[in-house]
Amino acid sequence: MAEEKESTSVPLSQAVDPEDPAKAPPASPNSTRKACCAVLQSWVSRKFMTGCVVLFPVAVTFFITWWFIQFVDGFFSPLYEKLGVDIFGLGFLTSLIFVFLVGIFVSSWLGATVFWVGEWFIKKMPFVRHIYSASKQISTAISPDQNTTAFKEVAIIRHPRVGEYAFGFITSSVILQSEKGDEELCSVYVPTNHLYIGDIFLVNSNDIIRPNLSIREGIEIIVSGGMTMPQVIAPLERMHRMNQSICLNRIT
Repeated sequence: MAEEKESTSVPLSQAVDPEDPAKAPPASPNSTRKACCAVLQSWVSRKFMTGCVVLFPVAVTFFITWWFIQFVDGFFSPLYEKLGVDIFGLGFLTSLIFVFLVGIFVSSWLGATVFWVGEWFIKKMPFVRHIYSASKQISTAISPDQNTTAFKEVAIIRHPRVGEYAFGFITSSVILQSEKGDEELCSVYVPTNHLYIGDIFLVNSNDIIRPNLSIREGIEIIVSGGMTMPQVIAPLERMHRMNQSICLNRIT
């Protein structure tokens, strides 16, 4: 038994000190190879994900654009096929010209009357009228022709609690008459799900923050879920004061 204990014991000179890496045994080639493979695999995966992040919006943009061109081209391309003309993109170009001519026609008195009659028939349909009203609200908001139903301004209101803010659109204004005097209230439309589903709040005009954002920029912020939010948002009053100070400094 004594001989077995002596054979299994390790001399102190050959013992491994865990705190001294110089005395540690050299790493095996297999462990070094595994570490290099892990580092290389991590680097390749990161670069691959970086490429996916960069190419994903480009691919989506080209896919939607190509689908839109084929969709619009399909309106008039069958007509050209019957005439024996097979030129890709000719139907798309014809559709653009057709939309342009419709815009000119609707701008006239006769076109506006015809459009009003067609809109009246659509609003009488039970299911189609809801789809038409929602889509018209969106198109009217971004229309270059400002009318009474379009979004007036982008607004920021304190909602739902103090210290929290919500994006909305000013649609109209109303005068509230009370014993304390007249109070101007603005009708602020705050989308809650999509652009055509939301709540309407009557907010005092003095409590509304009017940022330096256009209607289209506000719609892009809401539709993108806030991903297109600018880094700095300043009220229009502050921007106006800054422009005035710059002009005065230049004059002096």
